Amino acid sequence: MRANHSHSFIAYSEKMRSLLDRVDKIASSDSFVLLVGETGVGKELFAEYIHRTSPRSLNPLVKVGLATIPKELLESELFGHEKGAFTSASNSKQGLFAVADTGTIFLDDVDDVSLSVQSKLLRVLESGKLMRVGGTEEIPINVRVVSASKVNLKTLVKNGTFRADLFYRLNVIPIEIPPLRDRPDDIPLLIDHFLKHFSPEREITISREALHAFMNYSWPGNVRELRNIIERIIVFADSEIKITALPDELQTHDPLEVMVQNCCNCIKNKEMSFEDVVSCLESNLIRKTLAETDGVISRAARNLKMNFSTLHYKMKKYDI
Repeated sequence: MRANHSHSFIAYSEKMRSLLDRVDKIASSDSFVLLVGETGVGKELFAEYIHRTSPRSLNPLVKVGLATIPKELLESELFGHEKGAFTSASNSKQGLFAVADTGTIFLDDVDDVSLSVQSKLLRVLESGKLMRVGGTEEIPINVRVVSASKVNLKTLVKNGTFRADLFYRLNVIPIEIPPLRDRPDDIPLLIDHFLKHFSPEREITISREALHAFMNYSWPGNVRELRNIIERIIVFADSEIKITALPDELQTHDPLEVMVQNCCNCIKNKEMSFEDVVSCLESNLIRKTLAETDGVISRAARNLKMNFSTLHYKMKKYDI
């Protein structure tokens, strides 16, 4: 299997390649898309790709970081305002939805939007019309909405902090982006990509011990964290990156702690059953051992105190 670079993504793992195939199928439609994934997994890259490969690609793509806009200004920023609508409104202003007309609007961190703005957002999405703050006329708009959340919105709906009707409107096509710790096969390719990106004029390799440290780390900041660490390391690197050049958190991270934390994340965020979590743990343990033995199954079986045939069966079961 080869790496897939055709999407501007670095993907070797079957999990990511399958996800990218799904994205290709929905990009040409006009349906709303909800991207779900932890901070740093690349939700904005997916939004850009969906827009770039859609029939709206020649029209605007407007990105809105909802968590970065002060709550008292959010309605005005999204929908615009008329002159005199509030004290500082010395002129009328076009909102970001109007700017995105005929194109795509990317609503990042939609899970951070207050209930009051949620109701107004739903009204715009349902009617295809907006009203500026202080305005009296409805303005028709034609936008495709790609939204993103760092948490499972179903949990917020149950808690009463997110409107169920808005969730169903946004969640027409859900795309769940896996965290980096769930696709370790992509890590070596990403490292190579970032090394070439930050230092194209040099040939820099990474030692086996350092690579194992990268593979065993839990990556709470996901691909963004990996990119930042490579950028930092490359400044001081010679021809080979050794484990002593890595940040302390990579050198001292306990693999067992990583697995336990992964299980906790699965139970809390993915609502997986006990059996599913055990299967996830078993799969991760097998992947880690295979990485440590350079993919030699017989050695991995010995390290796991497992028969060769049993390990081979489990590798097929977990598509390793």
